[in-house]
Amino acid sequence: MEVAPQADPPVCRIMDYGRYKYQLNKKSQEAKKKQTVIQVKEIKLRPKTDEHDFQTKIRHIKRFLAQKDKAKITVVLRGREVMYKEQAYQVLQRIEEALKDEAIVESTPKEEGKNVVMVLAPKRD
Repeated sequence: MEVAPQADPPVCRIMDYGRYKYQLNKKSQEAKKKQTVIQVKEIKLRPKTDEHDFQTKIRHIKRFLAQKDKAKITVVLRGREVMYKEQAYQVLQRIEEALKDEAIVESTPKEEGKNVVMVLAPKRD
């Protein structure tokens, strides 16, 4: 194997190719072990979700953020609710206020058809 090709004359070393491949494989396995996979968990709400159900959804979001996952909050508008999108934005604003200590807003509320979506990410320590 060539160690220093820029040197004059180039420096080479005789080595066991099987052992070299084995060590590369072990290094890649160690790197895979140390990486974290971030999932995006989704919570769906309606504009007229009652207070107790709202608090339950907040607890679920807190659990997701504690597990270092992102949370996608979707407010589903059905029928004539589509005309009152400001209610959906108010719901998302309430969630943002309730979770301001645990989460940062990764993507601000935006409309996707009949849904209004916001993504929260856990705060970095």
